[in-house]
Amino acid sequence: MNASAVPRRFVGPLIGLLITGFVFSQANTASDFFQFTMIGVAVGSVYAISAAGLVLTYTTTGVFNFAHGAVGMVAAYLYFQLKVQQGWPTPIAMVVVIAVLGPLVGLALERIMRTFSGASPGTTLTVTIALTVMLIGLVQTIFPDNQAGRVVPSFFGNDKTVEVLGARLPWDRLFVMAVAIAVAVALRYLLFVSRTGVAMRAVVDNPDLASLNGTNPVMIARFSWVLGSTLAALAGVLIAPGQGALQAAVFAFTVVAAFGAAVVGKLRSLPLTFAGAIGLGVLQNWMSGIVVVKQDSIIGDRLFTVIPWSSISTAMPGLFLLAALLFLPEQKLSVGRLVGRDEPRTPSLRESVIGAVGFVVAVSALAAVIPSDYLLDAGRSMVYAVLLLSLVVLTGFSGQISLAQYVFLGVGAWAMGSVGGGDSILGLVAAAAVAVPLGAIVALPALRLTGLYLALSTFAIAVASRELIFQNDSLYGIDNQVVGRLDLLGLDFSGNRVFIVLCAGIFAAVAIGVLAIRRSAFGRRLSAVRDSPAACATLGLDIRRTKLVVFCTSSAIAGLAGGLFGGVNASVGTIDFESINNVVLFLFAFVGGVTTITGALIGGILFALLPLVQSESPSLAGVVFAAVAVAAVLLGKQPNGMAGLLYERLARWRSAPERSTAVAAPVAPATTLVTEVHHATH
Repeated sequence: MNASAVPRRFVGPLIGLLITGFVFSQANTASDFFQFTMIGVAVGSVYAISAAGLVLTYTTTGVFNFAHGAVGMVAAYLYFQLKVQQGWPTPIAMVVVIAVLGPLVGLALERIMRTFSGASPGTTLTVTIALTVMLIGLVQTIFPDNQAGRVVPSFFGNDKTVEVLGARLPWDRLFVMAVAIAVAVALRYLLFVSRTGVAMRAVVDNPDLASLNGTNPVMIARFSWVLGSTLAALAGVLIAPGQGALQAAVFAFTVVAAFGAAVVGKLRSLPLTFAGAIGLGVLQNWMSGIVVVKQDSIIGDRLFTVIPWSSISTAMPGLFLLAALLFLPEQKLSVGRLVGRDEPRTPSLRESVIGAVGFVVAVSALAAVIPSDYLLDAGRSMVYAVLLLSLVVLTGFSGQISLAQYVFLGVGAWAMGSVGGGDSILGLVAAAAVAVPLGAIVALPALRLTGLYLALSTFAIAVASRELIFQNDSLYGIDNQVVGRLDLLGLDFSGNRVFIVLCAGIFAAVAIGVLAIRRSAFGRRLSAVRDSPAACATLGLDIRRTKLVVFCTSSAIAGLAGGLFGGVNASVGTIDFESINNVVLFLFAFVGGVTTITGALIGGILFALLPLVQSESPSLAGVVFAAVAVAAVLLGKQPNGMAGLLYERLARWRSAPERSTAVAAPVAPATTLVTEVHHATH
């Protein structure tokens, strides 16, 4: 046995004992401690059921289903419709939702994901993110959020309790625990006794050998998707009564707790997954039911002047997921490919500047004719385009996935409003500078994690940041931060039309810098890290330093976008930086094309259309969500997104024989990447 592994084995139990002792000391009585513990076990039981579905799907198909929570959300809405709106008895409504909806959704997901067999983890993750957004859009279309009173009642009534060792436990909690025990026993029988379970484990160990022995991997994958979706539907129905009024986007991401439990089990071990889920449920309930109440009533704000206990309690799912990821062993470097992807030619500095000037001129002309009602939306599209440039550098060039860009955006907006009167160039510089150290912190998991685990770690940071950073009174708290617009050298950009031109100019300037990075030796190192980290390490390249620098560069660009974002809205607050925005932003980056400047511009424009559609026609917002998600699924095998399709179409048009005489026709530059289109055709 490795001696260095012995202490690590006891780290988790030791931390658990210390936390248990601290919480017990805060409880008024032993019965209070027992009651909150049992309620936490019930909450953790729901997490365990949901996480078990994630693990089953991942172990047999290799796909981490980010849409798992969205499936539970759809089940909760359908259960509400049958139970409350139609008046069905509770058992019948539950059976229909779990036994019919769950398997049908699982079959649909398996059919979609089968087309991406063999794709990279980043591609499959993006597609399941798209499916999440699509399901949210469908639910918002069928069940508009403006219908008040969509509250799922408890199964047995809130007044029905049972006294156990001096603690009164609701029947609903005991029912959830009983269901979790039944699920655990059934899964144990399935995996270790039944023939199907043996075949599932055989496919996980060696799919080629299993197929030679008569096992059909496709059927096993289909069964896993069906079972995983059924468990997601069950978890959605069980957790719905405790959610208050149903909100599609919020409910779909309650699965973050299940993510943490699944990671504790290393996405393979169901016993460890159940243990992690129960531990999280108990810890979260201890924090919210004992520690927060005790500290608020006796010590108040003097215990934590920066981060109160209540914020830590609310952020617990994100912190738990992040901690579980950090305790994983460092991932081995992947070999990948030794050749780069098919991307448009990077223009020279001269071509970039010419294209940038042309783009600013074109935007200036458009700003003069845009109706005043849509000026803010136009400015917002330029800001989002700048924000997406941060993902072009990070994800497009280096292959590092980040679902935390809105954290840098929010910090940048705060810095812009807090430095130099809220409208100076110092504030804009501070917006970019303040985000850099935060980017370095976010980069720490990237030094040892890649792919799926890196995406989950950044998303965990985004979830926790809402409570620990944006809810902090030192930053936003419950108030909004007033942010002005740049006043530079006597030039006033407070008007909406001139502010659009300013944002376009900053986008063009940043785009020039991004393309300069792409042409540089550092840009070539980023491409090498993306294509084959193992080859980079063999050649002596410092991969850790490269990742750290690219994360800091990306965060600075996102912080700069935050300074402009505050100027568009005039004031910003916590609600503007919800963690779900990070997921939707990444999806739009993928749709537009995360590898090019043109893709960032397309994605920014599309992303800005969402609030416009929601304000003009709320009933169509869900349709737009679903349409974008469908486009993302269709573009799953196109790494350059819509911009890549545009390049290919122009290339075919320019190479057609009947168009050969028109090759030399001048084309007015619109963006810094129009020259990329020109060179990609030769």
